[in-house]
Amino acid sequence: MSRVYDALRRAENAGLPRAAVAPGLPAGVPPALAPETSNLDGILELISEIPFNPNPEAHLIDMTRPDAAPTEEFRALRTRLNHMQTLQPIHTVVITSPSPAEGKSFSAVNLAMAEANIAGNLTLLADFDFRRPIVHNMFQVERSPGITDYLLGKVALHEAIRKVAGTNLYIMPAGEAVLNPLELLNLREVKLMLEQLPSLFNWIILDSPPLLFAADANLLSTLSHGTLLVVRIGSTTIDSVTRAMQSLCQNNVMGIIVNGARRGELYSKYTYYHSYYYSKPAVQS
Repeated sequence: MSRVYDALRRAENAGLPRAAVAPGLPAGVPPALAPETSNLDGILELISEIPFNPNPEAHLIDMTRPDAAPTEEFRALRTRLNHMQTLQPIHTVVITSPSPAEGKSFSAVNLAMAEANIAGNLTLLADFDFRRPIVHNMFQVERSPGITDYLLGKVALHEAIRKVAGTNLYIMPAGEAVLNPLELLNLREVKLMLEQLPSLFNWIILDSPPLLFAADANLLSTLSHGTLLVVRIGSTTIDSVTRAMQSLCQNNVMGIIVNGARRGELYSKYTYYHSYYYSKPAVQS
C-alpha cells in the first residue's frame, strides 16, 4: 500500500489535520492535498474555454462528416455504450490496452468526441496516463494544470479542466510530471473525484497506461464502472490479451476495441454503401 495512503490513514485515525502528515510524505508531495469534491454546484461555469485546435497528426474524427468510415465506427461504439448505460448506471470508463502503441489514446479521444457530439451529453476526457500523457498534445493545450496538480492540492478542480469551445467536450490533462504515479492514484481523492464527476458529466472517459507495463490501469479499473480494452490488428498477440485480462482485479471489461483495420478495405466498404444509399432515386408516392 502506498506510503502516502498510509500516512493519510494514520493522520485521520489520530484526528490530526492533513498538514500534520507532511513529515511522512515522500519528497515532492506537498502537505496541501486536494480538497474533497463534496460540492460541485456551479463548477461548470468556472471552467475556462479553449478553442478547438486539434493537432493535424492526432487523427481525430471529423463529426461534420458522419458518413466517413472512422466517424461511423466511433458512432457505432457510442451507440453500444449508450445502450449499455440504459441498462445499468455506467458513467466512468477506462480505456487501456495490453501494450503501448495499440491505439488506446486515439480510441479514448475519438470516443469522447463522438459522445460529446450528442446534444446535452456532457463528456469529460481525462488523461490518467501520467507516465506518457498525450491528450494535451492532441488538442494543443498546456499539460498543466491538470489532474496531478489537483490531486496535489495546487489548483482547484475547475482549474484542472478545460471546455472545448462550441462543444460538449471537456478535457482534463494529466498535469505536471510526478515521480510515482501509482502512489498518487492510491490517494482517496482519486476515488472521491471519480465518484463525484458523474454528477457533472454523463460520460467520463479515462485514458490510462497499458495494463502489462504499469499497474495504473488495473487500479483505475477498480474505481470505474467499466473498462474497454484496445487491441491492434497485426500487433497485439493472443497471449498479451490473455495476460492483460488476467491482470485486472475487477472483471468489468465491457468490450474490446479492434484498432488498425486496413484503411483501403474499410473505406471501400463504406464508400460502396454510402454511394449506393445516396444515389438511390426517391420513392414516388
